[in-house]
Amino acid sequence: MGIRKNIIKINTALISLSDKSNLKLILKYLEQFKVSIISSGGTYKAIKRLGYKCIEVSKFTNVNEILDGRVKTLHPKIHAGILNVRNNSKHQKQMKLYDYSNIDLVIVNFYPFENTLKRNSKHEEIIENIDIGGPTMIRSAAKNYKDVVVISSSKQYEKFVNEIKKNSGSTTLDFREKLAADAFMETAYYESKIFGYINEKVKNVFPLKNIFSGKLRDIPRYGENPHQKAAIYDQDNEGRIFQLNGKKLSYNNYNDLYAALSITKSFPKNLGVAIIKHANPCGVSINSNKIKCFNEALMSDPISAYGGILSCNFKINSNLAKKIKKIFFEVIIANGFDKKSLTILRKKKNLRLIDSSNLKENIKLNFTSRFNSILVQDPDNIIYSKNDFKVVSKRKPNNKTLSKLIFAFNVCRNVKSNAVVITKDYQTVGIGSGQPSRLDSCKIAIDKMRKFQKLKNNDQLLAASDAFFPFVDGIETLIQAGVTAIIQPYGSINDKEVIKFANKTNTILVFSKTRHFNH
Repeated sequence: MGIRKNIIKINTALISLSDKSNLKLILKYLEQFKVSIISSGGTYKAIKRLGYKCIEVSKFTNVNEILDGRVKTLHPKIHAGILNVRNNSKHQKQMKLYDYSNIDLVIVNFYPFENTLKRNSKHEEIIENIDIGGPTMIRSAAKNYKDVVVISSSKQYEKFVNEIKKNSGSTTLDFREKLAADAFMETAYYESKIFGYINEKVKNVFPLKNIFSGKLRDIPRYGENPHQKAAIYDQDNEGRIFQLNGKKLSYNNYNDLYAALSITKSFPKNLGVAIIKHANPCGVSINSNKIKCFNEALMSDPISAYGGILSCNFKINSNLAKKIKKIFFEVIIANGFDKKSLTILRKKKNLRLIDSSNLKENIKLNFTSRFNSILVQDPDNIIYSKNDFKVVSKRKPNNKTLSKLIFAFNVCRNVKSNAVVITKDYQTVGIGSGQPSRLDSCKIAIDKMRKFQKLKNNDQLLAASDAFFPFVDGIETLIQAGVTAIIQPYGSINDKEVIKFANKTNTILVFSKTRHFNH
């Protein structure tokens, strides 16, 4: 008996749609179960064109649409029909007094505000695409889900049809409740996009209350560890990456993938390779020869590269694919793959191939969440110029050396702090990352260099640090290992001592105006 009370027969539906696709599917079954339809504007015309009966909203309310269609469904007869509680005697007396009737089903989707934004439309057009009546009806129906069905997306049509077919034109409470949850999700997401647009327009980066929204892209197999659950959401569906082959991406794959792209997308067009392991680069190179570029990145630390992520800021060809295939990587990222390279790499069924050619970096804020708090900052995506640096040593770098130092510094800011990177030309030869002591990072970078590199006496070794050296011991250790030029941020109380030591050892020292911790 209790279950039967939860089943509600649909007698009257209100339909108002911006996206009218697949409308015929709904109308067919509403007619079958003798449901009366109320509609307005373009939806009313579409229903009539499809050959189904419909009452226009203005005739239902006896009030014409006004203000260029801004006001049409905002009427007490509409919202009382949706919001009245059917087993509330006071509500029913008022409904009878005003001669209002129930609306049992609301099918609404909103003006295309988000798409209007993507078209780079004028402000006036964007404002006119802020839907008022649609979200109001959706919220009313969702609030009263015990008595009313609410459909807020055409993706729900098939489930709705199956529900009313199974229940002879009725719906269960469980079904209505799930649809209500979806409806509030749709209105909240819609409002978040409006808020984001207006908030950005008034340049309020950190408002007193904030809304962050995204669309579910994927459910990875698990989180960082098998006992953790995970999901990935897109804040913007434009310019996404595409997986062309291989197993489902894991949480860690995504984390490493974005760390790799942060480096390679900062390189000149169609140049550069980065190999990532546990969100840290273990090898980076810029070389116009793709094979050499790959080899240089790999030989920076071939042991750490095993099972890592390879990111190429260019299209992979068959010659490079043959080289890559010999090494075990979890993920290969590239600005596209030619047909032969895809054939070669797809022979490894589990190898994940990612096309990043359409990826657009339009990051406004970065987020970290812990203990029910969200830590927010704008991204560290400065594009360096030579004006961002100051030569503080007596020995001056030529333009070529300064350019190589800036390359080292750019790699360094993508390494977990404390970070020290040693380079030769435009390739890394030693990387020290994530140490509590900057001196330890220097020692690790030097150890990596000595273990994997066959250096010549005339090789020019350069070093970068993501923050200042607090004492002379850091640059002393690097210089003793053969480094002849160092780039670092300024700001230590011992900066003068560091400069003095650089001059004493005839070392080039360049200060950056910005620090680049990466935790």
